[in-house]
Amino acid sequence: MKSTILIIFLHSCLSSLPEVFSSSDICFICFIKEIRPPSKKGVPVTVDFSIFVVDINSINVEDMDFRVDMFVRQSWTESRLYMLDDIFEEGDDYVIFPAEFYDNLWQPDPYFLNSKVSEIATLNHKFSSVTLYRNKTVRYSARMHAIIACQMEFQLYPMDIQVCPIYVESFSYNSQKLRLRWDDSGVTVNPELKLLQYNIGKPVVFEETTMMEKNGNFSRLVVLFRFERQIGHHLIQTFAPSTLVVMFSWFSFWLDLDAIPGRVALLVTSMLTLVTMFTGLKSDIPPVAYVKALDVWMAGCMMFVFAALGEFVVVKVLDLRYQFVSDIQSSIEPQSFQTRLVMMDKSQNSGFWDYDTIYVTKSKNNRAGSKHLLQTWLDLETSSLFPHRTRSQQIDRYSRVGFPILFLLFVVLYWPILLLKKAA
Repeated sequence: MKSTILIIFLHSCLSSLPEVFSSSDICFICFIKEIRPPSKKGVPVTVDFSIFVVDINSINVEDMDFRVDMFVRQSWTESRLYMLDDIFEEGDDYVIFPAEFYDNLWQPDPYFLNSKVSEIATLNHKFSSVTLYRNKTVRYSARMHAIIACQMEFQLYPMDIQVCPIYVESFSYNSQKLRLRWDDSGVTVNPELKLLQYNIGKPVVFEETTMMEKNGNFSRLVVLFRFERQIGHHLIQTFAPSTLVVMFSWFSFWLDLDAIPGRVALLVTSMLTLVTMFTGLKSDIPPVAYVKALDVWMAGCMMFVFAALGEFVVVKVLDLRYQFVSDIQSSIEPQSFQTRLVMMDKSQNSGFWDYDTIYVTKSKNNRAGSKHLLQTWLDLETSSLFPHRTRSQQIDRYSRVGFPILFLLFVVLYWPILLLKKAA
């Protein structure tokens, strides 16, 4: 009975092998492929892991993930596998088998812990292969597509640096059964890889770490990708136009106080342009609860345009006060001025100022002095009508110099602080 069961078991093991391996050149000791290779007591099976990044074709800030195409290689020693030397070509110490050979072997089960989607690339067949070495080392290679989640931070946007990790971990075997480690190549990036908005730095590889989970400690590999956003696009599309809009609003200080439609249209157009620009930029990144560096810049630009609009309101109110007082004075001035001229003539003829009871001599010198006093009085009366007008013009003159100086100070403070935070 026992011999019958053994024959059936051996027959089932051998029948599960592909026909290509049924020749006398390749021999297998029948083993259960679901069980990991044997090792010394307390020593886990070591699986070497490496990644070659072919392309990173999408960094999605709205969904906070990035898509990566890569070659994944993992190798381990299968001590239960026996083969004849005849399968190796002369001078080679390895042989390449089709992907179907992988189904007959024990398979480690590493996976990307923070991946949303991961799959082996396929066209007519899966892009994978198995390489067998003389020392019984098995190396499995496959091209994979993966969408990796990344927790992004946008405080320094658009000069932000995103550090996105990829975690590789065994799914079933804890650290006592299986150990993951980076091989000599580790993680490499295609040297021809270029991203539209980012500069990619050299990946930082962390040695395997052990994480506490419900089923025990699991071996984990970590690689960090560093994406530094290129500022050139935003300098051309955001910072330069917004600066020109702010400078454009300063032309209102050179317009006359009576050019109300021109000044209002200029300032309101500048404000609406900044608001539209700011609204368009918000669509590029997800809504966040904190203030970004770009928010500070746009808020500063809008504040300067709003201050220019407020300055126009102030000078116009002062100008309206001047016009109101001027209208009142102009209605009173003709009658008062005519009365005083008559009194002046009478005083010159009679020697007395009847209106003010002031004695005036009849000499020609006094008459000339009286004309001088009259001119001085007219100057004082006229200048007393223009204080608000002069003040409004002075505010405009001061604004022509003060606003550019304050905006320059804002720029000088903004960029060094931003660069220092980026470097930190």
